[in-house]
Amino acid sequence: MKNVLEWLEATVTKHPDKIAFSDTKDSITFKDVYDIARNTGSYLIEKLGIDRSPVAVFAGRRMVTPAYFLGVVYSGRPYAPIDASLPDKRIEKILENLQPKAIVADRDSLEHVNSIVDELATNTDFSRPQVFVAEDISNMMVDSGNRSEHAQYSVNAAISRNDINTNDKLAAVRSQMSMTDPLYIIYTSGSTGNPKGVMTSHLSLMTYINAYCDVMHIEENDVLGNQSPLDYIAAIRDIYLPLKTGCSTAIIPKEYFMEPNALFDYMNDRQVSSVGWSVSAFTILSSLGAFEEVGLKSLRKICFSGSVMPCKVLRKWQDNLPEAHFVNQYGPTEATASCTYYSVDHQVEEDEVLPIGQAYDNYRVFLIDEAGKEPAVGDQGEICVCGPILALGYYNDPERTNAAFTLNPLNKAYPERMYRTGDYGKLDENGVLHFCGRMDRQIKHMGHRVELDEVEYAANMVEGVAESCVIYNKQKEVLLLFYTGDCDKRSLALALRQELPGFMVPRKIKKLEQMPKLPNGKYDMKKLEEM
Repeated sequence: MKNVLEWLEATVTKHPDKIAFSDTKDSITFKDVYDIARNTGSYLIEKLGIDRSPVAVFAGRRMVTPAYFLGVVYSGRPYAPIDASLPDKRIEKILENLQPKAIVADRDSLEHVNSIVDELATNTDFSRPQVFVAEDISNMMVDSGNRSEHAQYSVNAAISRNDINTNDKLAAVRSQMSMTDPLYIIYTSGSTGNPKGVMTSHLSLMTYINAYCDVMHIEENDVLGNQSPLDYIAAIRDIYLPLKTGCSTAIIPKEYFMEPNALFDYMNDRQVSSVGWSVSAFTILSSLGAFEEVGLKSLRKICFSGSVMPCKVLRKWQDNLPEAHFVNQYGPTEATASCTYYSVDHQVEEDEVLPIGQAYDNYRVFLIDEAGKEPAVGDQGEICVCGPILALGYYNDPERTNAAFTLNPLNKAYPERMYRTGDYGKLDENGVLHFCGRMDRQIKHMGHRVELDEVEYAANMVEGVAESCVIYNKQKEVLLLFYTGDCDKRSLALALRQELPGFMVPRKIKKLEQMPKLPNGKYDMKKLEEM
């Protein structure tokens, strides 16, 4: 198969009435997804013609949102998912970079989106795109009367289009599509303050989903528990695994991740069997007393990523889910979510550091040292990635694209494109890859090289510390440690002095009620720096 729409079309033939996506209020079947997506795609073709310009989608964490994404795909364009709750300035920067001809917005975000677009069009040279109401162009009517367990969907006959004409339009677009066409543009933070639009092809996405599916053994009877916002890279598993396998995704409310009992009750009720969550989700739930009153009955397949998993947290989950398969995943958005995995095949020790393992199928992961050569076994180098999973680049940003996506200096025979992750790693004698920290998290302090991740690891090992983050104020030459948990500052400082050289012990330690987080679960470094 060369297109994600082929996955949907094969699955809707097998399981038309099976639930594809659900949230706390409603659910939607594969047939509903198929109909809504085709209607949306046909409408966009009718209004915009046939080209490959992107369409921004504002639709929130709702069970119908993936169908809107796929509607844009049916029109032959990449979709750019954007969270309407982001700060206005960030949305403006994204839209200025994207320059979309059209925006698809649900009714909840419509007024806000229009106000941002009007402001941009008035005060800049931004060309105002057409803004379409998602519920209207998909021909979806939700019966808000005596609602049964699932929402009732029907086609609005007054605006329904001729099926033959619709098929002709969609077929004309499909005939021009290839597997290397861009599928989506997902925006990530950029060091300059301008978001980067990571553009990924059908081929790259399908390569990753196939590899992840094999490692996690995802099958049609699985139910995935979605944690990530649908505009983040981590959500692609929860969106596309159902299309490939016929499994279902249950979208979990954000607030449940601060209430372990409510979360576990919901997961048990939906029979969630597999999750792919950020490490912070596991650490927060553990610190809030997960498993003390309610257990998980159906969860058996667990993947975690985004940061280093504290093994004292993993051990708690292993003890409570002894039959579960745990996988540590590593990789950047530019390599289609992840590039390596490590299946945890043993009961971990609390002071253990997990490796990031081996490359997924169809990925090639290797190290390059500062001299542009491959380091010896055990020596450190930058983690680099090659293969069909590389992003197409950063949308409308050739300068940053050329800096991050370069030619492999180890390959002298032909030009081979690679991505430099900016992370250090090393290979052990068994060929297993170990993460050694971010290159920009390695600093010079008091004449010594300091790995900030190493300081965090030491803090996380202290009894009573739930989460920690270390930042470096270069101007003042001060290490600052922020943490949450029951441990008092004095006890933490004393414990660190027993584990670390004096120059590595943070001069300032601040206890927080809650760590500031980005929607993807990672720490909000800018907010920490402002504290």
